[in-house]
Amino acid sequence: MISNFRGIRAIYRFEMARFGRTVWTSLLLPVITTTLYFVVFGSAIGSRMSDVSTVPYGAFIVPGLMMLTMFTESIGNASFGIYMPKWTGTIYEMLSSPMSPLELLIAYVGAAATKSVIIGSIIFATAHLFVDVQVAHPVLMVGFMILMAVTFCLFGFIIGIWAQSFEQLQVIPMLVVYPLTFLGGAFYSLDMLPAAWRVVTLFNPVVYLISGFRWTFFGQGDVGIEVSMGAVALFLLLCLTVIFWMFRTGYRLKN
Repeated sequence: MISNFRGIRAIYRFEMARFGRTVWTSLLLPVITTTLYFVVFGSAIGSRMSDVSTVPYGAFIVPGLMMLTMFTESIGNASFGIYMPKWTGTIYEMLSSPMSPLELLIAYVGAAATKSVIIGSIIFATAHLFVDVQVAHPVLMVGFMILMAVTFCLFGFIIGIWAQSFEQLQVIPMLVVYPLTFLGGAFYSLDMLPAAWRVVTLFNPVVYLISGFRWTFFGQGDVGIEVSMGAVALFLLLCLTVIFWMFRTGYRLKN
């Protein structure tokens, strides 16, 4: 039951204020990175490549670039947001406050997801400086962005609770999530791969996220939109289950 809206608002505003203090770094870095990707992949390489399923290569990589950055930002913002109270010891005050675990989750994940959606929107705007990108299903695209941001912020929340040092905060994003994103079809279609590698790639969960997001742009993807939405919803449910267990048992929260 959600009743402490004042507490949710306070934590949400605190997290957004922290984002505001580093707004130029937080926004400028994704823009510069996206620009470099478009210069290298969109102009230098893309100009030498044929269309991918009737879509110009420069436009084809836009959904992948957005997902690539939003994955990183969602996990990083959410994990750092909950890890800092653990590191400073203020987590005990919040756990003993009138706020329920659900309210804490809404506040931290809501703020982290908001940051990710803002950054994703800026990358989308930056892409229009280099290529003409048409969105076939804009409402579904926005919904998929929000769903993806919330899902991976939940995943980042889990990492933040699990981590016991700043180094551990980077382990899973750098060694697992980031490589899976590059191998998930961000810069290519699965049809370009040999048949054997195509089967192997289908075991990568990131494939379904990028493919589903690309479908909202062009009405086509490597897998069906229904399968992609189902995969995201399943992962979201899994994350909620793990977080519920963490709060219930106090795993790395009360010790």
